[in-house]
Amino acid sequence: MNLPIWLTLFRLVLIPFVVGLLFVRLPGFNVAAAVLFGIALATDWLDGHLARRWNQTSAFGAFLDPVADKLIVCAVLVMLVYRDPHWFVALPASIIVGRELTVSALREWMAELGQRGVVSVGSLGKYKTAVQMLAIFLMLFDLYRQHAIYVVGVVLLGISAALTLWSMIIYLRQAWPTLSIERR
Repeated sequence: MNLPIWLTLFRLVLIPFVVGLLFVRLPGFNVAAAVLFGIALATDWLDGHLARRWNQTSAFGAFLDPVADKLIVCAVLVMLVYRDPHWFVALPASIIVGRELTVSALREWMAELGQRGVVSVGSLGKYKTAVQMLAIFLMLFDLYRQHAIYVVGVVLLGISAALTLWSMIIYLRQAWPTLSIERR
């Protein structure tokens, strides 16, 4: 156990607090949820930075970090759809959650085949994540739609959904030669 792993675990601990704040339908609670989500984003960057800088990368950290990212994103997207059940929120949220499940399953399957490196994270995935996290933060911050910030967040969520599909197609194309081999 090292500081980067503790930061990742802290990010996991924040999830129920962010979700819980979103159940409260009073102004200000959404801003608190956005702040906690922002703290989670900061710890995501910080844990990776420290792990590389201090040479404290580990197999457990490499497993836990993307799990924490996916859990907080999926939990908050579900809550955003709960709070704003319009198609323009639900559709991109469904695409993002579906992609996360599909790519996670693909990576696990490829790892079982000894081909994990075939579907490693690329630069498009990093851009997708950055747009997605910004979209979610903006939507949380302006959940009561008092400013245009929410609309910007929804537009960014749609863009991140498109990037999500694009990156999933790239991963599937990379994995296809291995997946298409008939195994007996």
